[in-house]
Amino acid sequence: MSHTVGIRQAQKLKTRQALLDAALRLLEEQSLSSLGLREVTRAVGVAPAAFYRHFADLAELGVALVEETLGSLHGLIGEILAETGDAELRIERTVDLIARHVREQPAHFRFIARERHGGVGRVRAAIATQLRRFTEEVAEALARERASAGWSEADVRMLAGMYVDHMVMTASAFLEAQETSGASDTGGAGGTGGNTDGLPVEEDVARAARDRLRLVSLGRRHWLENDAGRGPRDR
Repeated sequence: MSHTVGIRQAQKLKTRQALLDAALRLLEEQSLSSLGLREVTRAVGVAPAAFYRHFADLAELGVALVEETLGSLHGLIGEILAETGDAELRIERTVDLIARHVREQPAHFRFIARERHGGVGRVRAAIATQLRRFTEEVAEALARERASAGWSEADVRMLAGMYVDHMVMTASAFLEAQETSGASDTGGAGGTGGNTDGLPVEEDVARAARDRLRLVSLGRRHWLENDAGRGPRDR
């Protein structure tokens, strides 16, 4: 009996993942608000009624895609933040992490980039929640570092928000570079050193991302030097 239950559970999980994968493929060409439930079930080869065994509606499926895309990053970012000492190594690892995940899961990140300001409120809220979690986790890690001695909680959280915003911006830039590179390859002008439109390639994006993080790190070291010049409302 338990063996049979295990097989059923495995099949259920397999169908659920197939629905997520099919939706993600279809979302390459459209937004979630325009996606039809029957489109998804047709792509998987199941009856529409089977969809409701896994998701209440397409918005719930979208939330699951958000968790699948961003949820896995929490542990990896935590590992990087746990490293102490070499700030340059942390910068390199952060940019490499973003580049690798965008390269491995471009459809997932295109979905996040589109739906972050899209028409499905629950999905927008799920993305915002994940980004808030990132900010809180980064703030907790930064607060434990010696470089944050004397910083207010609000200032540490502001710095954490800058790092998270930078991650989102960098992921979007890597996506654009990836799409540009693909277009150049099909047009015969490929390569890694640029393209005829002057649009960024991955090396350009990585370089700019590292430089921005270095600038933030430099500002962090000197932030308290101007503390006396700020009014009570600014602290």
